[in-house]
Amino acid sequence: MLDKSKRVLIVGLGLLGGRYAIGLTKAGFAVDAINRSEGPIRYALDEGYIQRGATHDFEPLIREAGYVVFGLYPTTLLDWVEQYGHLFRPGCLITDVSGVKTGLVDKVQALLPEGVEFIGSHPMAGKEVSGVQNAHMVDFAPANFIVTPTERNTQAGVDFAWELAETLGFGHITTLTPAEHDHMIGYVSQLTHAIAVSLMCAEDNGSLAEYTGDSFRDLTRIARINDKMWAELFLWNKDHLIGQIDQFTATLNTLRQHLVEDDRDSLEAMFRLSTQRRAVFDKKQ
Repeated sequence: MLDKSKRVLIVGLGLLGGRYAIGLTKAGFAVDAINRSEGPIRYALDEGYIQRGATHDFEPLIREAGYVVFGLYPTTLLDWVEQYGHLFRPGCLITDVSGVKTGLVDKVQALLPEGVEFIGSHPMAGKEVSGVQNAHMVDFAPANFIVTPTERNTQAGVDFAWELAETLGFGHITTLTPAEHDHMIGYVSQLTHAIAVSLMCAEDNGSLAEYTGDSFRDLTRIARINDKMWAELFLWNKDHLIGQIDQFTATLNTLRQHLVEDDRDSLEAMFRLSTQRRAVFDKKQ
């Protein structure tokens, strides 16, 4: 079990950082936060999400932290650890919420001082809104949580990530290597966002809402997107994502060719395969 005598520090008080703060405070932990702007800190203090917060002069919060959660974009996370990572005390256990792991986890681990452990993790629970003011809308109960250990992690570090997910109420916890994580996320998350964005950008018609049904609404819900965060995630994981786009495009072109050839049997076969795979997917939800 996580030690409730240890203070938790959230670095980056956005949507997920805020939701972690809410969940850990409710679980009985003393939660502090560091953020570059004052507004989210004031909001979280007013709402009782955190006990203390700072935008500068935050060295005491770092040195007193026993557990740390980074809610930062990957590039910002690396820059932050380069500048302040030496302040963490030995025994501190650290994780993140980043949507990419390759090239991040190993660099953060190398930057931290002896006795400080970083283990990557990814809560699959984002929303199309952002900011700590929307953190209460995030529901961890039905969500997946992925832990991404490396050979540099100890069993204590892995246990910390799992127990953190359990404390926050995640419905399913699993383990992947950083590379496996990025390959899978390229398909189930980043490709789906790329498709939704492409659907909205392909048709310049301001009256779509007057004609559409649930299918278009469902497919494009995530097209309302945080441009800065997703551009960074796409670029960090571009090798995997480009491969996934190519695979999807090839399959879409196969469907297109069936249309060109008036091949009803092949279309129906694709539809049956899609239905079968979705049924398997639904059973595991």
